[in-house]
This record gives sequence, structure tokens and C-alpha cells, in this order.
Amino acid sequence: MVIRLIIGLVATVVALALAGRRVRFLYRVAMSGQPAPDRLASAKDNVGDEVKGQVVEVLGQRKLLKWTVPGLAHFFVMWAFIILITVYIEAYGALLTGLDFHIPVVGKWDALGFLQDFIAVAAFLGLVVFAVIRLKNSPAKLDRKSRFKGSHLGGAWLVLFMIFNVVWTMFLFRGAGVATGNFPYGNGAFMSHLVGSALKPAGHDVNEALESVGLLLHIGVMLVFLIIVLNSKHLHIFLAPLNVMFKRRPDALGPVPPMMSDGKPIDFEEADPDEDTFGRGKIEDFTWKGFLDFASCTECGRCQSQCPAWNTGKPLSPKTLIMDLRDHALAKAPYILAAEGERDNLPEDVLKEAGRPLVGDAESMGVIDPDVLWSCTNCGACVEQCPVDIEHIDHIVDMRRYQVMIESSFPSEAGVMLKNLENKGNPWGMSEMKRADWIEELDFEVPMVEDKLPEDTEYLFWVGCAGALEDRAKKTTKAVAELLHIAGVKFAVLGPMEACSGDPARRLGMEFIFQMLAQQNIETLNDAGVKKIVATCPHCFNTLSNEYPQLGGTYEVVHHTQLLSHLVETGKLTPVTPVEEKITYHDPCFLGRHNKVYSQPRDIMAKVPGVQTQEMHRCKDRGFCCGAGGARMWMEERIGKRINTERVDEALETDPDTVSTACPFCLVMLGDAINEKKSSGDAKDSLEVVDVSQLLIRSIKGEPDPEAEPAAAE
Repeated sequence: MVIRLIIGLVATVVALALAGRRVRFLYRVAMSGQPAPDRLASAKDNVGDEVKGQVVEVLGQRKLLKWTVPGLAHFFVMWAFIILITVYIEAYGALLTGLDFHIPVVGKWDALGFLQDFIAVAAFLGLVVFAVIRLKNSPAKLDRKSRFKGSHLGGAWLVLFMIFNVVWTMFLFRGAGVATGNFPYGNGAFMSHLVGSALKPAGHDVNEALESVGLLLHIGVMLVFLIIVLNSKHLHIFLAPLNVMFKRRPDALGPVPPMMSDGKPIDFEEADPDEDTFGRGKIEDFTWKGFLDFASCTECGRCQSQCPAWNTGKPLSPKTLIMDLRDHALAKAPYILAAEGERDNLPEDVLKEAGRPLVGDAESMGVIDPDVLWSCTNCGACVEQCPVDIEHIDHIVDMRRYQVMIESSFPSEAGVMLKNLENKGNPWGMSEMKRADWIEELDFEVPMVEDKLPEDTEYLFWVGCAGALEDRAKKTTKAVAELLHIAGVKFAVLGPMEACSGDPARRLGMEFIFQMLAQQNIETLNDAGVKKIVATCPHCFNTLSNEYPQLGGTYEVVHHTQLLSHLVETGKLTPVTPVEEKITYHDPCFLGRHNKVYSQPRDIMAKVPGVQTQEMHRCKDRGFCCGAGGARMWMEERIGKRINTERVDEALETDPDTVSTACPFCLVMLGDAINEKKSSGDAKDSLEVVDVSQLLIRSIKGEPDPEAEPAAAE
């Protein structure tokens, strides 16, 4: 017993010393970043949400269980880590006081013995599932189609092996305890008794020795596992609850956070690029929450499997982007933590790492390649799928901010868009007077705000740049205006007084132009006395409702599908004429994942007689981007397959008569891809992409779609 005690205690002290040293190092690295007082304040002010988050996300494994089989396997393995703490309490009790130790009060309850054995067996079965999944989805077989492509595969197998060691050493010392009579639980601990029955013929002395060996092995495996976890991707075991605790808490994905420097929002009237932190130009510019994100990554690849850029042959993988930032942070850590006068004496490899630009091509040894940074569409699939709530988009936008505002380094065609926004207030550089041209094509009067919103006006109709200036999107604008008119909803428009919401500038990283446009619009809206807004563009909808409050513009904003769905539900709009078509609906990212508006567009189509809806295999919160978000609408797509083509290929699998959507950007992107398919003979000539509102107006007015007439005649 003395030898057993000495070995166990020495091993524990050494392991805890190494673990403590590693924890201190990781803490110092994280705290070297920018402060994030808003995260601490949010956690303090939302204790109820914090508790709910821990119960639902951490203990309930909500996001992981979206993928049922691996989710269940992880659920049992995770709970094994929690429940088997009681076994380690028993193990250390046996080490310190004797092999017949049991936990006071509960240590002889058969229910606890059963739970311990059950969860250990379930964890073992989970390991089998994980092993099968990894073999089946091996990058060696599937290459880019494997979500494990780019992950540290050896480390993952090592962890599975260590969990297996925890399980078998547990049953070894418990089974030997059954054979020697030291085991406190009855037959409820079914597996321990089964192992004990197998060991009993070996005799008391052998089993007593096995009990001591098994006990030391069980403790030793845990201590080695602890060191491995603290030095690997499985650090998420400890950090995931913290990352969930300090995540942003919007409904859905919410707004892009404002630019912060030293924990405070940047005021561009007083900001100094030499003193203030503009975006993220080096790894130390990230906040401690950013470092927490990097260290929490499990390398599971769920984000990668859903990313439209990765799925179309582009270099962006949200997973490897986070991994690269993490690896760079850890490699540069000695330089970051060293006193300024000591840095020149650091090893050459550390100095070389410290000299790498955060964003740069292979020649400059950049941590993140520019093609990776600019491939992102901000669709939010990565954030939606991440089981540990990593905020990939925030980090990408912050790195873009530095590239655009400090380095002036971004795709050249996006520069034209920025100049047009700055000079003309819209991405196409068209005259603001053209914003009201669509009104002339209607047979009723649309009130235009001149000074104040008319008193009887219920909604300001925010038309948006595309809705006012792009021919295909104008059809949606006119349909919505006519539907509101038919329903008796009083609305008005700003016309030439409306400027771009600023979404393209913000998503590109040009925060200054975003704030300029936003402040101009907020002043216009406030002066006009606007309280309620309806918008047809999900990008405008998201910006007005989620991001303008950051600058003092708070309004009740609805998307046109939400309002139209309500009007149909309340009988103010009644679709009567059948639209005998098979229709598949494409979820706009900024309407769906960013704002959780999934049901209303589908509800509208469900009320239109004759419509047969068919979902694409990627839909709703797993919907696939059209390729226009993240300011990519104004950037050429030169790498891999075009994202809009990939999405239309998915739509064509449903053999639709019509593709519907609820976003002008999606309308343009999908329309372009469909026209290409028509030209190549891969799509029928009658196939069109229309907004949900266009389907509704056709059914209400009983008029055929003028675009469909030529195809029908042919």
C-alpha cells in the first residue's frame, strides 16, 4: 500500500505541476490580446442566459446533436467525462485510505454503480462510432470532401486511444475489486461484476495485485491524458464551457461587432491609426475572446463541410483558418510574452514566426493567405454549425478591416464599389434620382418622404440599392409595393433621400464608409420620424435592425416576407388563382441564418393554390449561399467553381419549374447561373428565379407572369 501511495502521489504532483505550468502559459497568451469588457459585462448581465447556454449547449449538446449519430456518440463520451469523476474520487480514496474505500452516503448506491458502468460502456461504443466515422471519412479517401481534411489526425486517434485506456483500466481495477470483495456496489454495476466474475478464478492474491495495478494505471492514464489535453485540440474539454459563456448573445448570428480599440468603440473623428487598433493586423490585436475561440476549436470540420467557399474548390476553410491563427499564436507566444529588451535573444524559429505577416501570400509567409480572407461570403454556415460557438465571421471581418483601412489591400474591383458608395451612395455609382424611377411603372401613387413621414403612414418601405436600381430586383420592389397597396397598408419611400445601408462596405472591412452611410441614413430616418421599416433586401434588413442600433438608430424592422405572411394570415391578402408549378425555395443567408426567418416565405408559398414545394437537400439552417454576401457581389470569383452555379445545380436536382427566393442578391446570382444553364442546355428554357412576393401577386391578381408568357407560347 505504501509503494502504491508513493507512486500515485508522485505521479499526481508531477502531472499537476506540468498542467499548472501549461495553464499559466495559455492564460498569459490569451490575456496578451486586446481587452473585451463587453463580453464580461454581457456574461454578468445575462446570468439566466448563461445558465441556459450551459445547460442547452454544453450539457445538452444541442449543436452536436444536429448530426444525430456523431452527436449521440459525443454526448455519451462527454457525459462519461463528467460522471466518471465519481470513479476518480473513489480511485483517489482507495489510493489514500485503502482499497475498500467508498464515497460517503452515495458510495454504495446501486444506481450510481449502474450509471458509472453504463456511461463507461456507452463511451466505449461512442469510441467505436468515432473510429468508424474517421475511417469512413478519411481525407486519404475523400480528400477535400472529408471534413477532417486539414485536421491533426494523429492527435485525434491518440485521444480516442486514451479514452479507451480510461475505460479498460477502470473496469480492471473495479473488476479486481469485485473479485477481492472490496467493491462497494451490487449487481447494478453490471460490467464491473461481469469483469469480476471473469477474474475471480485467478485467486485472491492475483486479484489484489491486479486491483493495485489497475488503480495506478487508471490514475496514471488520467494524468497523462490531462497533459495531452492541455497540449492539444482537446483543450476544448475545458474551454468550450467558457467559450459558450462569453459568446455574443444575439438572436441568430446578429450584427458584426463595431471596431474596437483597447476595449472601446473607435470614434473615427478622433481615431489615430498609429495609436488605435484598426482591425487585426497582428495576432496580438485579437481580443482574449479571440484567443479563446482559437484554443476551443475541436477540428471537427463541421464548419468546413458547410462552407460554400470550401465546397466549390476555394482555399478558405473556416476550420483551418482558426487552426492557423491558433498555431501562429502559440508559436509566437514566447515573443509576445518576452520583455521588449529580451526579444532579440529568442530562438531563431520564434523570431521568424514573429516576423510573419498575419495576412500575406506564400512568398511573404503570411499566416492567412489573401485568397482565404477574400473568399468568405459571410454566410454564417460556419458559426451556425460550430459546436463550441467560435465566431469565424467576426475574425474574418476584423482582419479585412486592417487590410482595407491600413494596408489598402483588397480586390481591385471592390475599390470601384467603395468609390461609388462614397460618391453616389450606391454600389453601382448611379444617380440618386434614379432611385424613384420604379414608381413611374405603377398605376397608383407611392408617397415619397419630403420632410416628415405622413401621419397615417404605418411603414417606411426601405427599397434598397438593388431594389431601386437593378432591373430584376425592381420587379420585387414593384410586387411588394402593389401587395401593400392592395392590403391597405399605408407606406412611403425615401426615394433619392435613401442611401446604401452600408452593408457592402462593412462586410468588405471599410468601416469608415459604413459609418458614414449609416449615420447619414439614421439622421434621415430620425428627422422623418420613422419608427417602423419594411425592407425587401435581407442585407438591408439585417443592417437596419441589428447594426444601426450600434450608432443610435433603433427601429422596428421587418422583412417583406414577414409582413406579407402576416397580411395573408390575417386575410388582408388572399391568393386565389392557382400557380401550378413545382417550386424550390432558396434560403438567403442574411434572412435565414443571420435572422432565423425560415418559415414566413414558405408559409406564403403554402397559401398559394397549386404550388408544389420541394426542398433542396441543403436548406434552412443548412442552406447553401448564393455567393453574393460578404461584399462578394462586387468581387470576381476566379477560383474553383462558382458558388451560384453550385447552388443552381442543387436546385436543378429537384426538377423545378421555378426557383423562388427572398433576396435581390440571390435573385441576381441564381438568375445568372440559371441563364448559363439554359445556354448550355442543362436547364429548361421556362425555368425562372422569382421572389416569393412575385408568386403571391400573380395568385392574388390572377395574372400570368409576363416573363413566363414567351416560354409558354414557345
